[in-house]
Amino acid sequence: MDIDRRNNVTVTGNPQGPTVVLAHGFGCDQNMWRLTVPALAEDYRVVLFDYVGSGRSDLSAFSADRYASLDGYARDVVEVCEALDLRDATFVGHSVSAMIGVLAAGMAPERIGALVMVAPSPRYIDDDGYRGGFSAEDIDELLGSLESNYLGWSAAMAPVIMGNAERPELGEELKNSFCATDPDMARVFAQTTFLSDSRDDLKGVRVPTLILECTHDVIAPREVGAFVHQAIPGSTLVTLDATGHCPHLSAPEATNEAITGFLAGLR
Repeated sequence: MDIDRRNNVTVTGNPQGPTVVLAHGFGCDQNMWRLTVPALAEDYRVVLFDYVGSGRSDLSAFSADRYASLDGYARDVVEVCEALDLRDATFVGHSVSAMIGVLAAGMAPERIGALVMVAPSPRYIDDDGYRGGFSAEDIDELLGSLESNYLGWSAAMAPVIMGNAERPELGEELKNSFCATDPDMARVFAQTTFLSDSRDDLKGVRVPTLILECTHDVIAPREVGAFVHQAIPGSTLVTLDATGHCPHLSAPEATNEAITGFLAGLR
């Protein structure tokens, strides 16, 4: 299989620099990193891609069985890394991609040498002693709404997820991104995302890790950032002065400064 075509892989930046892989979250595509790429391109080789079912990926490669768990998406990440023969790359994952990066690093430790987790959540549903931000009933309702009326769900949820009332155009952009995603494939990705539980996987992370959280995020509240930080030995937690779940769009300067500072410390 042509992995570059399957995942619409794009390579830009400095070909001689260390490699940074940027991975988008649910309902998004690689274009969501457009404000981050310029901050990296001079010093780093930047790899972007679309998960199957998103952006300009090869939709014919979609498999509901493969993508019924985050392992399927993680295998895609590993295959992208293998196709480019990446070594010790830094994987920057937004939202669910942060956990996909954890799994990929476990599968291919020689390929991924550091992690940046942007608004991560290892589990979205509350549990005993753990606040994920949603009850089981909340998630059932969310998935039911998505199943019955995907376009309506996209229009209602995008501004909530973006969480920046002062810039409604960002919510509109996210809605358009949701709506551009194949609905059937989006349903599978949503179920895989919102029903996942990757808490135990965090304990196995042995690479330098930066965790970026926002001051207010309805998808990943600050208790989640604290949990991830405590679970990953030696990790660094930075709270961005940003609202919402997509700080790389709503607060790109602060997000880029945190990422580039972390990367500089790895060199």
